[in-house]
Amino acid sequence: MGQTTPTADNTRPSEPETAARTETIGALVYFSSASENTARFVSSCALGERGINVYRIPLKPGAPALNVREPYVLMVPTYGGGDARKAVPMQVKRFLNNPANRAWIRGVIASGNTNFGSAYCAAGDIIAAKCHVPFLYRFELMGTREDTRKVRDGLVKFFRERAGA
Repeated sequence: MGQTTPTADNTRPSEPETAARTETIGALVYFSSASENTARFVSSCALGERGINVYRIPLKPGAPALNVREPYVLMVPTYGGGDARKAVPMQVKRFLNNPANRAWIRGVIASGNTNFGSAYCAAGDIIAAKCHVPFLYRFELMGTREDTRKVRDGLVKFFRERAGA
């Protein structure tokens, strides 16, 4: 699917949790449960230092909605304990059900547990298919140092390649 710049809407964009410290090349939007596993992984990537804004989808239902109005890759943990029908967290569904948010997604990264068998990282498979974007990377639980490096370097390459396209 060819990505075009979505038309503007009247919604005020949210401020990033971590703003890029250099010229912005893209953004990462992520969801992390109360366990904070995904939050720790994202923090270890130090994406702000590489020109990538970081946004967090709120955990609590009553929190202000996240409105992202720049190209982003979505990072999501897989829920459901092996039941792919329950793989995508409700908060992520809510975020993507906003057409203005969904218009800016460019790729997806997912974490999961290999104990989930065929549903390992199923949230990424589901989102990539529904949003017609590439599934860029999958990692287990909190990831390894190698996963951190691959995600960090891969996101920089992904956004730079798209900027030159």
